[in-house]
Amino acid sequence: MIKNKKEVDQVISKFIGKKGSLIPLLQEVQNFEKYLSKDTMRYISEKTGVHLAQIYGVATFYTMFRLKPQGKHVIRVCKGTACHVSDANTILKAVNSELKLENGNDTTKDGLFTVMEVACLGCCSLAPVIMVDDNTHGKLTPEIIGEVLKKYK
Repeated sequence: MIKNKKEVDQVISKFIGKKGSLIPLLQEVQNFEKYLSKDTMRYISEKTGVHLAQIYGVATFYTMFRLKPQGKHVIRVCKGTACHVSDANTILKAVNSELKLENGNDTTKDGLFTVMEVACLGCCSLAPVIMVDDNTHGKLTPEIIGEVLKKYK
């Protein structure tokens, strides 16, 4: 089921017939849908005439697209060079442990948090860094992850 059919139709009408517009179309739809459901991709295919396989191929190739619902809060864990050297893997493990995420799940069962690994947050002097929504938290240690995340629960 498509949550925001009217908005999806508006985006489609903005891009329909424009060559090379599939990525921006999908980005705009994802902005308000929060992910690209099978129903939404099927609907876009029907309305635009773009084969569903092509839409799915684009949505699965680019990491910016989500095919599963996203949590209310998005936690981006920086894995850039400065953060990697400052033990970002331990921070990621601490975040996943605090949120009880396991078996490759990236969203908590209650739908409150989604954890994403990102290439760089551009805050190298604060390494290791996470960003929760639009808030940057740096100079992290595994021991303080619980306190940082408590603010968002």
